[in-house]
Amino acid sequence: MDQKQKLTRRELLKSSAFAAGTLALAGATGPLAEARGSNTIRVGVIGCGGRGSGAARNCVESSQGVQIVALADVFADRLNGLKNEFKIPDSHCFTGLNAYKELLALDDVNLVILAAPPGFRPVQYAAAIAAGKNVFMEKPVAVCPAGIKMVIESSRRAGQKGLAVVAGTQRRHEPKYVETMKRIHDGAIGEIVSAQCYWNMGSLWVDRAKTNWDNYKSGKWSDVEWQIRNWLFTGWLSGDHICEQHVHNIDVINWAFNDLPEQVHGVGGRQYRTEPQYGNIFDHFGVEFFYPNDVRTISTCRQIEGTTGNVSERVAGTKGTSDCCGIIQGENPWRYDGPNPNPYVVEHTDLIRSIRTGEPLNEGQRIAESTLCAIMGRESAYSRQQFKRSWFMSRCTLNLLPPNDLKLSDSRPLEPFAIPGQYKLPGLAPESRGRRRG
Repeated sequence: MDQKQKLTRRELLKSSAFAAGTLALAGATGPLAEARGSNTIRVGVIGCGGRGSGAARNCVESSQGVQIVALADVFADRLNGLKNEFKIPDSHCFTGLNAYKELLALDDVNLVILAAPPGFRPVQYAAAIAAGKNVFMEKPVAVCPAGIKMVIESSRRAGQKGLAVVAGTQRRHEPKYVETMKRIHDGAIGEIVSAQCYWNMGSLWVDRAKTNWDNYKSGKWSDVEWQIRNWLFTGWLSGDHICEQHVHNIDVINWAFNDLPEQVHGVGGRQYRTEPQYGNIFDHFGVEFFYPNDVRTISTCRQIEGTTGNVSERVAGTKGTSDCCGIIQGENPWRYDGPNPNPYVVEHTDLIRSIRTGEPLNEGQRIAESTLCAIMGRESAYSRQQFKRSWFMSRCTLNLLPPNDLKLSDSRPLEPFAIPGQYKLPGLAPESRGRRRG
C-alpha cells in the first residue's frame, strides 16, 4: 500500500488510463459495449436526495444522448421528485435498503450515479463494478479505513474491466483550478513550503434535524430510519463534516503537492451543536497534516452559526503563493481569465466523453486517498492522537461498514459522540480494539 501511494497522482492517472484503454480496445459485451458504441448513455441513480437529484440533472445537461432511466432509494418519498421529473416507470423505481441491487441488475443501465449516504458507498460501488457499470460517485467515498480498502480494490477492478469512474470532486474538472495547478506543478511558485485549506461555514440542516428528531422520538421512525434520514449528523453514514464537506479542500492540497500526507495531528470538538438531534458528530476541527520533507498544512472546518465563513485553499512556495483557483502571486504573477463553465456539469461531460471514446477515466483510488486523509483527521481529533498514514492503513481496526443484514426496523442506538481523552482509536492499543463501530 505504501509503495503504491508513493506514485505521484500524474503517474497514477497515466498508468490507469493506459491500462483501461488497453482493456477497452480488447472488446467488451453487454451494457459496457453499448455505452461505448451508442449515442445513448442510460443512467441509474442510487440515492435520490438533494445531491443525487442535482447530479442527475447535471449529467443530463452535460452531454447529448443521456437519459435517466432508473432510480433507487431507501425511501420512496426521496425518489418521487426525480420519478416525476424524468417520467420513470414504476418498473424502474426501487426502494428499500437493497434497492441498489435491483437497479444494478438492469441490463439497460450502463452508468450509475452513487449518491446515497457515504457510509453505504464502498458496498454499492463494489456492487456496481461487479455488475459492469460505469460510475459517477459522490464524495466522500468511505467513512473508515475498511471502506477505503474496499474502494481502492474496486477501483483496481474497474481498471481491469475498462470501466469509467469519476468522483464528485468537481474542482478537478474546473478550468481555473486545472490551469492553476498546471502552473504550480510547472514551478510557478517554486517548491511548496506550506499550505492551508478551509471549509468554515454556518449552521446546516437546522430545521430538518429538529423535524427528524421529532419523528424519531414520537416513535414514527426506528433507530436505523432516523439515522439514515439524519445521515449528515450520523458518524457511520457521513464520516462527520470533515469528510462530507472538507474532503474537497483536502483533495485540492493533495493535488497541489502531488502527494499524500505522511502523518496527522488533529483537534476538534462539539460545543455549538450539543442537542441530540445533531447526532454524534463534531462541529469544528483543526488538523495539521505533515507532507513529505516535514511540510505542514493547516486544515480547519467548522459548522457554527455567527462565525466568519471561509471555503478556500492556499499554497505558499519559495517563489510565490496561489489560491489554487486562478491566482498566482510572486515572481510569476498570473490570473486566469478564460471560460469557467459549471464544474458540476463538466465532471459529467468528461466522464461521458471518456466512456464514448473508450478511454475511461478512473478517479477511484485518488478520491479514496483524499477521503482517507479526511478520515485520519477526524480520528486524530476524536482521539487527540498523532499517527502515521502507514499505521492507520495497516493497523487501525476501525470498521464502520453497515452490516449485511441491516434492516430499517432495527433497534440500533447511535453511539455517543467522541470525547477526546476518552475515545480510543481502534488498533492504537490492545484494549481499544473494536470499541467504536458507529
